[in-house]
Amino acid sequence: MALRTAGSVLVVFLWSVTVVLGQKGWSVTYTPQSICTLKGSTAELSCSYTYPSGTVTTTLWFTEWGTGTEPKNLGQDPKYAGRVDYHLDKKKVCNLKIRDLRESDSATYRFRLLTDQTGGKYSGSPGVTLPVTGLQVKVTGGHQDKTLTCITTCILTDNPTYIWYKNEHKVKEDTSSLYSDYLSDADSYSCAVKGHEDLSSPAVYGPRNTSVSVSPSGEIVVGSSVTLTCSSDANPPVQNCTWWYRKIGGHYQSISNQNTEPQHVFNEIKSSDTGEYYCEARNEMGTNRSESINIDVKYGSKNTSVSISPSGEIVEGSSVTLTCTSDANPPSDKYTWYKKNVTSPKASGQSYSINNIISEDKGEYYCEAQNGRGSMNSTALMIIVAGKQTSVLTAAVGIIVVVLVLILCLSGLMCFRKKASKSTSDTRDTSENVQGDSSPVYDNISGMAMAPTTAQTAATVDQDDVHYARVHVFHSENQEVPLYSTVQLLQPRKKEEDVQYAAVKFNLPSAAIW
Repeated sequence: MALRTAGSVLVVFLWSVTVVLGQKGWSVTYTPQSICTLKGSTAELSCSYTYPSGTVTTTLWFTEWGTGTEPKNLGQDPKYAGRVDYHLDKKKVCNLKIRDLRESDSATYRFRLLTDQTGGKYSGSPGVTLPVTGLQVKVTGGHQDKTLTCITTCILTDNPTYIWYKNEHKVKEDTSSLYSDYLSDADSYSCAVKGHEDLSSPAVYGPRNTSVSVSPSGEIVVGSSVTLTCSSDANPPVQNCTWWYRKIGGHYQSISNQNTEPQHVFNEIKSSDTGEYYCEARNEMGTNRSESINIDVKYGSKNTSVSISPSGEIVEGSSVTLTCTSDANPPSDKYTWYKKNVTSPKASGQSYSINNIISEDKGEYYCEAQNGRGSMNSTALMIIVAGKQTSVLTAAVGIIVVVLVLILCLSGLMCFRKKASKSTSDTRDTSENVQGDSSPVYDNISGMAMAPTTAQTAATVDQDDVHYARVHVFHSENQEVPLYSTVQLLQPRKKEEDVQYAAVKFNLPSAAIW
């Protein structure tokens, strides 16, 4: 940083103020009355004295009287060992030199002398006030317009010149104690007083090397108290910390709320607190974030449940598999299966299969999940075993087949009945006609089985239409008597088997007239 030299000496002599207090020939004069000096430097306090008579036997400087009859001699105080020198001469000069001043050396120093005369003791007042100060850099302003000021706790004498350093390199020398420029939180800045470059101020810089520690260390168990601490190297010290958290695979979100302290405390940590955490440290110079740490909260098995596959109705002879699931960290590594009202376990393992199931297998089943942190039982699952049944598909096919057979049978029966009904109707009509006519006239003409003539054959072959003839015979003027004639065409047959039929039917209520 700044050049350092050994044995830096700051000697301040201000003779403009002289304090003389006398009593019957006794006096001590201090020059100056007050000295503001830098920590680490050397100060020389000067005085002169007089006494009425006799010989001086003892001289000393002191800052406090102590509990004895005489004050504590500074030269014999362990705090000043090796750092103080007395300088006395015949001209009654009493000087004190203090090296490597510390801020704890700040005090009022007084001189005392003793002679060989009775009552020959005297302490000079008020003494010399010696404030010891170190240089400090004060940061003011916002993020983009910071101003640095080199300050002390007392006013240095002789209007000092200030020197500014950036990353230990001199960048400015001025009588002004202010420094304003583009300031990066990644850089460090310090100041010194010219002539005492080895006594520069501590550097100021933004937070760096930020990290998170977990207390207590080791495994984290649900319900325990856990403290996260954000640490960072920064000057000025970190003003506040912001804590960030995300579940595994999620997005970071702030969890600080009103808490900006460097510690985040879980009084009773929960399993839901598992995730990644980091902190962001801030001071007047800037911000810096830590690396993320993983908080893995261990807990016993919970939310234990049982599922069954396949789902639906369970019938005799089928097979089912029961599966046990549980939420645990570390994961459950031991599963035990039980049947209600049965003392001994049924099986072990995460899955339990029941093959060729029978009615005795019905009942309530549950599992116990366990890891190194605890165990938990699931709720009971009821298994109901139904008797063997034809499958729904088989039953449906059977019903469809039966229905189709019935439809075919009914169709055949209806056709048969229709034909029988038609035949019976024709017979009934003939019978009724025979019985209704008191004097029916029938003429049935049948072609003889003989070889047809050429004209007949042609007529038979060319005849494609059926002709009907209706003849009415009137018995009287007012009564119409129907005369029916039906001619049936013969289908072509073998030449030697051609037969022609003719039927003529007359219905007369009384004597027929031709």
